[in-house]
Amino acid sequence: MVSLPHGFPAHAWLPEVVVELGEVFAAAGHDLSLVGGPVRDLFLGRTSPDLDFTTDATPDQILAAVDGWADAHWDIGRAFGTIGLRKGNQTLEVTTYRAEAYDPSSRKPEVRFGDNLEDDLVRRDFTVNAMALRLPSFELVDPHGGVRDLHAKLLRTPATPQESFSDDPLRMMRAARFAAQLGLDVAPEVQQAMTAMAPRLEIVSAERVREELVKLICGAHPRAGVDLMVETGLADIVLPEIPALKLTADEHHRHKDVYQHSLQVLEQACDLETDDDGPVPRPDFVLRFAALMHDVGKPKTRRFEPGGAVSFRHHDVVGAKLTRKRMQALKFDKDTIKAVTHLVELHMRFYGYGEQEWTDSAVRRYVTDAGDQLQRLHRLTRSDVTTRNKRKAARLDHAYDDLEARIAELAEKEELAKIRPHLDGEQIMAVLGIAPGPAVGKAYKFLLEHRMEHGPVAEEEAVQLLKDWAAEQGIS
Repeated sequence: MVSLPHGFPAHAWLPEVVVELGEVFAAAGHDLSLVGGPVRDLFLGRTSPDLDFTTDATPDQILAAVDGWADAHWDIGRAFGTIGLRKGNQTLEVTTYRAEAYDPSSRKPEVRFGDNLEDDLVRRDFTVNAMALRLPSFELVDPHGGVRDLHAKLLRTPATPQESFSDDPLRMMRAARFAAQLGLDVAPEVQQAMTAMAPRLEIVSAERVREELVKLICGAHPRAGVDLMVETGLADIVLPEIPALKLTADEHHRHKDVYQHSLQVLEQACDLETDDDGPVPRPDFVLRFAALMHDVGKPKTRRFEPGGAVSFRHHDVVGAKLTRKRMQALKFDKDTIKAVTHLVELHMRFYGYGEQEWTDSAVRRYVTDAGDQLQRLHRLTRSDVTTRNKRKAARLDHAYDDLEARIAELAEKEELAKIRPHLDGEQIMAVLGIAPGPAVGKAYKFLLEHRMEHGPVAEEEAVQLLKDWAAEQGIS
């Protein structure tokens, strides 16, 4: 660990490998600077997960300079001027000074290498990321006022916002992400450019957009990031289901503002995440995104009932379908899509508990249907209570406390999380003397239903139940 000289925040430090690499490049006759996020985070008191460097050396010269010093290297980003290195347990990336721009109809940047640090910094996305630390001298290079903007909690661009977003439209998503991650306010001219240029985001690949969205949702202030996306029109491109929630606004206030409700649920879900040792460690993208999307089925299901009431029947099912479609378009993996949509589909299941006594069978089904999403479902359901009626909120909270207590009680008795039929497929075939086929599946379903309704039974009783059922079905 290396402490930084006077002028940097007290306790700011860098890994020794940073200084070592600076000395390696200096010995080879090349400039090297730590750049971007790691420098910004020094002033925020954060530990940056990345160590990014920029240099006047070409990729070939980078490899020559670190030969014998780096433990490993890879050049998968060579076309963009980037060489990856490993030294001990540290991963480093060194990139040749460059400028890159998007062709108006292309998703891929056109890369041009530069020859000086200042030109490299002006092409970066925001002033707070356009700072560099020359190595090994620790000279801070901040030509665009990044430190000043950090103190002002303001997000500006080194060049004009129009130039910056034209070079890479994804930077508009990054602006929303930094609002969510760092709590920065977007400068008025930046927000104006985002609003005017939002449609240009369509040329960016879904994978790149998805990664920024995940970081935004997992930020310290996700509500601010989502709000900015909606205000600028970025959400119309990335998550059109969210601004559509505003269409359910009711001038007569017969029901709550679904858009603001969804943002509040997102915030409350964040508050219910656990530490690393708990069941839902923060930040949990699946829980947060399900909280944001849980009511997206309401615009399509809104109905005005006689007497002025408003209903949203089956919005949970419709919302799950819309969420799945959107996540598929953003190229999320199947497991994440399944987890989020499952929560959206189940988020209304609890309502009604407390108004009528649930049987043990109903509790078992709730747990079984939730599966490995039960802990997230607990938190999503609790987060969904945003009523200002304190008596109603207290009643719902008490009802869910009671449900969790009953789940724990049944789990202790029956290993609720591992509910299976009384007999498995092999046992069913042995008892009935049948080969694999549809009949085995029907028998399995019958035994599972019985297990749900009546709880566990002894194996002898299960065998007799199966035989009686098979006789009624004409299976032998």
